[in-house]
Amino acid sequence: MMRSYLFTPAHRESLIARAHERGADAVLLDLEDSVPRDQKQAARDLLPEAVATLAKNGMPVIVRVNADLGNCIRDLETAALNDVHAIMLPKVMGADHLRLVNDYLSTLERQAKLPDGQIRLIALIETAEALLNAAAIAKASPRLMALAFGTEDFSTDCGHAPSVAALKGPAQALIQAAKAAGLQAIGLPSSIAEINDMDAYRDCTTLGRAIGFDGVMCIHPRQVGVVNQVFTPSAAEIEHATRVVDTFDAAVAQGLGAIMLDGKMIDPPIVARAQAMLQSLHR
Repeated sequence: MMRSYLFTPAHRESLIARAHERGADAVLLDLEDSVPRDQKQAARDLLPEAVATLAKNGMPVIVRVNADLGNCIRDLETAALNDVHAIMLPKVMGADHLRLVNDYLSTLERQAKLPDGQIRLIALIETAEALLNAAAIAKASPRLMALAFGTEDFSTDCGHAPSVAALKGPAQALIQAAKAAGLQAIGLPSSIAEINDMDAYRDCTTLGRAIGFDGVMCIHPRQVGVVNQVFTPSAAEIEHATRVVDTFDAAVAQGLGAIMLDGKMIDPPIVARAQAMLQSLHR
């Protein structure tokens, strides 16, 4: 179960050396926004060793490439490594964009003697146009494992602040597109930049889980613990889900299709949610 994805600039060796100690479920080695333009190649040069070090320490590694074509191609060529779990593709505009990257990754995998499709994709939705195309994007590549919500760029594109009021609706639209395609949804219905007011950040993260997000991109280690706690079912939630499943199984054995538990009717959709939560504990 991947709850927290910690952004780590790919050119910062000191941060990479400790990234596996921060408690995140995956490390997002960033070649894009956090790397100055004049250090892009230096970041690429460091990438293979960084990936190997993190993998040796048991960390799933995701690489965020650049959006512009020239840098994107060079990034993909560098990141086609056995220990890269997925590529995060920023500024995805439509299904054709994703298909082009998918096809080029297949070429790179063949050259590196990797199984076709081993490296997964995460599509970063950062514009109004991309959100309108989210359903098609979500079904564009068998590599795709998740849609991620780039709230800062999305808000800039739409001309509003990255507030809950402005982003909750778009977040739910992205989540629905992801779930309809059997994908994970990563993000928050607000800015991801809060690193001082952890109570506010927790509230936003809690709302994100409540509306259907599966995990969060963290820009600072301080956020990781909050995300992991919020996205881990509590003992009370686990106990209730177990009771729902057990009670319904007993009802089915008696030939019943629904049964009362704690003053509420329990039927197959409720049981399915309980089962999904319990199964997530073992991923």
